[in-house]
Amino acid sequence: MPDIVNTEQAQAWNGPEGAHWARNQDRWNAVNGGFDEPLLDAAGITRDHRTLDLGCGSGQTTRLAALRAPQGRALGLDLSGPMLAEARSRAEREGIANVSFVQGDAQTHPFEAGAFDAAISRYGVMFFADPVAAFGNVGRALRPGGRLAFVCPADATLNDWVTAMAALGDFLPVGDFGRPGLPGMFSLAAPDRIRDILTAAGFTGITVDQTQAWGTWGHGAEDAAEFLLDTGPGRHLMEQADTTARARARRTLTDHLRDHEAADGTVRLRSTSWLVIADRPTDSSDRP
Repeated sequence: MPDIVNTEQAQAWNGPEGAHWARNQDRWNAVNGGFDEPLLDAAGITRDHRTLDLGCGSGQTTRLAALRAPQGRALGLDLSGPMLAEARSRAEREGIANVSFVQGDAQTHPFEAGAFDAAISRYGVMFFADPVAAFGNVGRALRPGGRLAFVCPADATLNDWVTAMAALGDFLPVGDFGRPGLPGMFSLAAPDRIRDILTAAGFTGITVDQTQAWGTWGHGAEDAAEFLLDTGPGRHLMEQADTTARARARRTLTDHLRDHEAADGTVRLRSTSWLVIADRPTDSSDRP
């Protein structure tokens, strides 16, 4: 995997975090799948489009993009070997031939200039080491007039799973988890920051609209609590607590999630995100 500058993220997504997401790809699609159709609609993918999926993970959105463009193709890019293995396996089982996957860093990957009509991402662009450089590299991979569309988390307080984790502050060192602007999941939570980064990267026509979706986190409060605590943020917080505090946190989270159980027992939580659209200028050169 040459030309990797985001080494910290590469290590994480090729370690326990990547293995967790690969093992639980169906569960994560149940959590985040409500954003798939709005994202693909925003990208304007048509029958012959060439689509780049950034931080594609196990490839759900890449495969959906390929199905929308039966005469085109879709390429999924991700740092995570375990998730890409799942993506390739699922595409093969589903018989989707116009899709492929490559392991690499969006900031430095040697894309062919103008090779794609659209670039998309579902929660895959918040972890760039240098977001201006990364989006600039993606912009060069788009044809002039090509479109970038992505979904990223908005204000943490509008995301039910963050509220649930914040309720554990008496037992776990939650601290400023979810504060906008910090490196990580909420690094793009401030709309002005998104616009500034994309403008610096050479994009125009930038729109940032709030969108919401309800995701299924488990069947029953106990199952959902275990899943939440097995995510990267959950594991990080639990590892810093002693046995007693972990047990209390688990009970408290389970009780909190009981209020979100539907009649069929599923636990559904609201996620609030930014749906971002930007264009590569029609008169752009190979540099932003």
